[in-house]
Amino acid sequence: MGGRVRAVVACAAIGAAVSGVQVSASSAAPLFGEYVALGDSWAADASLSQPTDEFVPIGCAQSRADYAKQVAAALAIPVFRDATCGGATTAHMASAQSTVSGVNAPQFDRLTASTDLVTLEIGGNDAGLATTVQRCLTADPAVSPCLNTLVVDGVDRMSASIAAVAPKVTAVIEGVRARSPRARILLLDYFAGVGTGSGCFPAVPISDADANWLGHKLIELDAMLARVARTTGVEFVDSYATSIGHDACQAPGTRWVEGLIPFSSDPVGPAVPFHPNQLGADHQARSVIAALAG
Repeated sequence: MGGRVRAVVACAAIGAAVSGVQVSASSAAPLFGEYVALGDSWAADASLSQPTDEFVPIGCAQSRADYAKQVAAALAIPVFRDATCGGATTAHMASAQSTVSGVNAPQFDRLTASTDLVTLEIGGNDAGLATTVQRCLTADPAVSPCLNTLVVDGVDRMSASIAAVAPKVTAVIEGVRARSPRARILLLDYFAGVGTGSGCFPAVPISDADANWLGHKLIELDAMLARVARTTGVEFVDSYATSIGHDACQAPGTRWVEGLIPFSSDPVGPAVPFHPNQLGADHQARSVIAALAG
């Protein structure tokens, strides 16, 4: 990346870091002309308190202040399309997705030959990690339903599911390149929604053993995405490493992911359990901008 590019992105990064959603952009010419955001609920920063149907059906629960919108504003990108949708899998890149209120067109439909920036965060739903969190809930902290059912005779079914997602994410990246050959592609991981070690029962009603297992499965998922980024030659955005200590077990104002209780203090209002709050979205935006400046 040239010196001018680094300088302009650095200016935007300073604005984003200081003011969160209200980012500032450099007065220089935009670095990118057309930005498309692809992905699932963690890319949409799924929200019940500030959803928008500007780009997708309201059933996608896409936040009006998700990280992609912050990046587009910070870099003053003139053409921006946000295709992200809660519940999306790799299949929904090329196929339509039904939601509780409308159909989200195939996410690839937003790509064009002139798209020059793409962010992608996908794979968690393919692996089944999001639904598995719900399976780990228990009324008895001595019981670990996930370990008891998903690790059988030494075989970890979630690890196998995560490994099976790699070729699907690879295919998505190939699909982006086929449609937007000029695009700079950034593949994001999932930041620390669940820590490793012990949990925080009963605030998050998951046993310590299952919480530790979930935390390590998230690390496995992110490691798989990092490998895909290396083998396909796209840029990897590591938002996990800088998120330690901000998981759902932390206090309001510190946690970047909400727990089981569907209420958030950032912003105040209803929330999607085990998904980023606004502080988490701001962290993702900073991570993307820092990667673009690297």
